[in-house]
Amino acid sequence: MVSLGISIPNDLVTFNVGGKIFETTSTTLANAGRNSFFGALFDQDWNLDLHHQQLQSPIFIDRNPDCFAVLLDLLRTGELYVPPHLPHKLLFKEAQFYGLSDHVRAAKWGPFDGNCLRLTTSITGRAPGDGTAIRAGPDGGCCVAHGCMVHVYDWMLEEHPPLHLDYQIVNDVGWMDANHIVVSACERLGRADGGMGLFNAANGELRHKFQVQHENQVKSFTAGALAFSSSSYKKIYSSCKGRSNEYGIGVWDQETGQQVDFFYEPLGWSLGDADRLQWLPASNCLLVATLFPRKDNCYISLLDFRSKSMVWSWSDIGASGPNPLLVDDKRVRDALAMEDACSICVVNEFEDLGFIDLRSSASSVRWSSRSRLVNAMKANKRMQLAEDEPCYPKLAFHDSQLFSSMNDSISVFSGPDWVLTSRLRRGYGGPICDFSIGGDRLFALHSEENVFDVWEAPPSSNTL
Repeated sequence: MVSLGISIPNDLVTFNVGGKIFETTSTTLANAGRNSFFGALFDQDWNLDLHHQQLQSPIFIDRNPDCFAVLLDLLRTGELYVPPHLPHKLLFKEAQFYGLSDHVRAAKWGPFDGNCLRLTTSITGRAPGDGTAIRAGPDGGCCVAHGCMVHVYDWMLEEHPPLHLDYQIVNDVGWMDANHIVVSACERLGRADGGMGLFNAANGELRHKFQVQHENQVKSFTAGALAFSSSSYKKIYSSCKGRSNEYGIGVWDQETGQQVDFFYEPLGWSLGDADRLQWLPASNCLLVATLFPRKDNCYISLLDFRSKSMVWSWSDIGASGPNPLLVDDKRVRDALAMEDACSICVVNEFEDLGFIDLRSSASSVRWSSRSRLVNAMKANKRMQLAEDEPCYPKLAFHDSQLFSSMNDSISVFSGPDWVLTSRLRRGYGGPICDFSIGGDRLFALHSEENVFDVWEAPPSSNTL
């Protein structure tokens, strides 16, 4: 196979892959990136390392030559064409070996845009009962929590060995990176103390158990909501509840697993047992939200661990003024911060979106496009929520778009005024109990059929 690019002779690179000879250029291989298999063969200037030239020419790779041909063409053209005889599963595994998974994914589906998503597949749950949470991984995979188990899927949507928590029920789960999952859990039947563990995503092995300490004493606690910082000093955050109803936020170093900080609940506030944590990279703060129905009132705050202070807070308790909150308004079910917009978005159980100005701690909720229901309709919905286990609305923010699950669909809001621009929905599966965005995919977990959907943006050209 001869490269179509024009290059000087010293730029030529020859490979022997499984007995088949390939010629290309270092310029083409540079498209693979420094962290790829090919990047390891070159120096910082993408000149072939002399050690390899002296030992073997051509460079021998004991892998599948048909897959290598497809991946090499992908580096040359940016397009992916898979011959009919070549199994996609084999190609994807070869792409992982060469460190080209991101290249294949980018060619398989286009850049993420909520207004262009299409339903590509649905996967039935692997455990009895309803799933409780779904989390998208950074590489296009996901994990689904069912009771005391977490089922893990790679970016090919093949299931890995599940994570078993024995007698503990999963509270929250999150991807620390593409290879590791952090799980928080609560005790069940008094058999074990809830805590937090780090698992290998590929084989389900427990790699590390986290402990919380205060004044040089190890304390038992129940771990709740999780968040991960994206700064150079990578941290894991978890809400903590002690046996004596001690509440706070624990902080652990991602590299060492050691606890590095703990923020205790200030007098008169309610941090512990938080429903949502969110790391805000621009302000280096952590959003902590305790929501209805865990509390009769909603508490939202921003914590700055550098100064050990609460730098912003809001609650609907004692709301007054010219437009006091109604009972329905106060039942906030989810909250997330949008730093670029200097606001926090909230949604209540009746699927109304509201916005709180981060620049003022005295801000009230500004409800957007409220669909006021008549009292009879609201009464009927309250009765329905009381009879069934409800799937409350959830929020997500990705690439300047706002997403909100509403019963059996997900609405996409775009623009400075958050106008409804599209809605993602399929005809069966029941209400959406959770959804997550990551790896250029949106995953939606349905409650009734214990199934999750995978939404992707179509590729720019039909190459796969």
